[in-house]
Amino acid sequence: MARVLVVDDAAFMRMMIKDILQKNGYEIAGEAANGAEAASLYQELKPDVVTMDITMPEMDGITAVKEIKKVDPRARIIMCSAMGQQAMVLDAIQAGASDFVVKPFQEDRVLDAIKKVMAR
Repeated sequence: MARVLVVDDAAFMRMMIKDILQKNGYEIAGEAANGAEAASLYQELKPDVVTMDITMPEMDGITAVKEIKKVDPRARIIMCSAMGQQAMVLDAIQAGASDFVVKPFQEDRVLDAIKKVMAR
């Protein structure tokens, strides 16, 4: 089963997504609270998929996507955005993100996104 790195500055959001993933058989490789942490953890943990929040302190999700893609062009990254962040989602996709899900998380949408990017 896929190993997932969960990235969000809100511990509550990380907990929600981890809960969805774990009860559906996914393994949590690790978690990060900002993009800088995510980029260094990615290299250390080599997860199959990353769920990446867009707006975070220190380094935002779009910059983190670019950093991760530099070290691994095949990285599978799913952006997690709040409603109304469409422009940022487009920036993230252009930076190399594979897909996106909108908060509040809907379990089936999160699982569909992971299955879709894992099939690539």
